[in-house]
Amino acid sequence: MFKDVISFIQNTYKTTGFIPLHEPRFIGNEKKYLTECIDSTYVSSVGKFVDKCEENIARYTVVNNAVATSSGTSALHIALLIANVTKSDEVITQPITFVATCNTIHYCGAKPIFIDVDKDTMGLSPLALEAFLEKNTTIKGQQCVNNDTGNIIKACVPIHAFGHPCRIDKIKDICDQYHIILIEDAAESLGSLYKNKHTGTFGQMGVISFNGNKIITAGGGGCIVTNDEILAKKAKHLSTTAKVKHKWKFSHNMIGYNYRMPNINAALVVAQLEQLDAFLKSKRLVAEKYKEYFRNYDSKIEFVSELKESKSNYWLNSLIFQDTQQRNIFLNESHSNGIMTRPIWTLMNKLPMFKDSQCVNLKNSEWLEGRVVNIPSSVML
Repeated sequence: MFKDVISFIQNTYKTTGFIPLHEPRFIGNEKKYLTECIDSTYVSSVGKFVDKCEENIARYTVVNNAVATSSGTSALHIALLIANVTKSDEVITQPITFVATCNTIHYCGAKPIFIDVDKDTMGLSPLALEAFLEKNTTIKGQQCVNNDTGNIIKACVPIHAFGHPCRIDKIKDICDQYHIILIEDAAESLGSLYKNKHTGTFGQMGVISFNGNKIITAGGGGCIVTNDEILAKKAKHLSTTAKVKHKWKFSHNMIGYNYRMPNINAALVVAQLEQLDAFLKSKRLVAEKYKEYFRNYDSKIEFVSELKESKSNYWLNSLIFQDTQQRNIFLNESHSNGIMTRPIWTLMNKLPMFKDSQCVNLKNSEWLEGRVVNIPSSVML
């Protein structure tokens, strides 16, 4: 049924062998910097590459501060903690996301509230967010209180899904109006812009991932970006075991976390970041090929494109099929031909640990769940 599509993907990547979903590219200074790091013997959590990683990420995203961490998950956990998300608090997010988003909310003892997404971005819908808050909350003493539970809605974590920016400016305005702290999950969207501003920089904090399948990778690792120096210092302190600085003494002044990025991983981030603009250019060419092909394809398959006011990094290119049956046929045929594809994540509210979470009319999320497939999106060499 999809023989032509499979041939097109194989021709795009110039192989009939296995085609991964998103393969990392190590074609710059990775080996050079790794050797420097090893020769220095500073391979753990202290070293010049950690400092350079933070400086370069902050410069690239045009923020004042960046704090490197061991993963995108640990970055989001720390961001929630320094936003004072605690037991009995609630955090608004979306059901279309990787499970780590909701796990970190649970780590803090808080509960997620799932609000629907926009179909065209797969990110949190500002209209759905505003409708929920107007109907279900009251402002008491500069805090947003959930009328149904009596709990404080402390934070909001929208996701820039697959690299596509959500309507983050409108979400920020709503969060400001309701005294809700905005933390952007930009794990997938490094290099994406919304109205000429980097994703992850609209809220009080944003988090980035350097996992093995991201647009740049260190095998693992993450980062918090913020313009608030006080929050950045708290994040650094909390993610480095809350150790009080001293020449020789080991003293800690609060419960901290060993979420430090090792210097050896930071060396990879520095090298990868040097190539990010080239990666973005290549990925945009891949996306344009897909967009043109599916524009003319004789079937009701939609290629997910960036909004007019956005510039997506096209981390994972996505197709929207006519229905779940058509989607499943494509998944089966592509995998049978050595092409790695995947459906969208199971909605978070359907997972056993979050099934009792508050939800409000998730029709768009449910519609997308049965139709979206990610297709190969690696940088072309």
